[in-house]
Amino acid sequence: MGLETLKAHNIITREEYEALKRRSVLELIGSTPMVELKKIRAYTGVKGRIFAKLESYNPGGSVKDRPAIRMIEQGILSGELTRDKVILDSTSGNTGIAYAMIGAVLGIPVELCVPANVTEERKKILKAFGAKVIYTDPMEGSDGAIKEAQRLYQTYPERYFKPDQYNNPENAMAHYLGTAEEVIHQSDGKVTHFVAGLGTTGTLMGTGRRLKEFRKDIQIIAVEPSCPLHGIEGLKHMESSIVPGLYDPGFPDRTIFVDTEDAYEWVRKISELEGIFAGASSGAALAAAVEVARESRDAYVVTIFPDGGDRYLSTRIWSA
Repeated sequence: MGLETLKAHNIITREEYEALKRRSVLELIGSTPMVELKKIRAYTGVKGRIFAKLESYNPGGSVKDRPAIRMIEQGILSGELTRDKVILDSTSGNTGIAYAMIGAVLGIPVELCVPANVTEERKKILKAFGAKVIYTDPMEGSDGAIKEAQRLYQTYPERYFKPDQYNNPENAMAHYLGTAEEVIHQSDGKVTHFVAGLGTTGTLMGTGRRLKEFRKDIQIIAVEPSCPLHGIEGLKHMESSIVPGLYDPGFPDRTIFVDTEDAYEWVRKISELEGIFAGASSGAALAAAVEVARESRDAYVVTIFPDGGDRYLSTRIWSA
């Protein structure tokens, strides 16, 4: 099929995609820093060492840049995402921001189904990137947004390209190929425990599987909110939620449940002690990492801080 024929069929060629991506913010995705939380260790008196991977250093401000660019890229290269399609998905905020940023660079429109109770900061960022946002019932959380995105896609399948972040294996593959390799390299292969929150579960499943291949005795720890009605944006209480197709509940070596107020307190403590301005799910991840690090002097615990605190300034994390 010649170039003119491809254009007539609204196909985006690999060459066009690479040209749009080159020297843009999209080339900055990944290779985020990993820092040791020395003052947290001293404050808690834990035996092991704790390291945090700061995903707010991605250009879209969160870990979700990684799966978003891979899912969109694979859609383009497979021919499923064409010039006349709109990117559609459900999101609690961060993946939507990543989609909107990428769509802005590539010139592809983006529509998102988002729970109406996401932070005001997320709403403004989505607007800034030019995404169309459909707000769903806040009481239904991310599950309500998932259902609305499914309804729209089933009603207008010819209009949309739906990455389907909760079920698309490319989500986990982004972390298998990227995040995990960075953790191995940045820890000099010393990582003994990997701790990550469960949302789409792509971070835990993809990174965890590669780490298990690297060394079978590395422990993979999942983090969940302790109850269905919680305030830790981005995380799912699996027992009461639509379980992502990506998730294998038998894969993690253990699951640690974190209370919302504990997550918030750790967010404030990270800022005070380490100078790291992190989001709510980072507080939950740290709560779990501290619990793990208490158990062994030889523990080298790596956790993911999914985003920064600038997306939570309007929440009660900072009103206490």
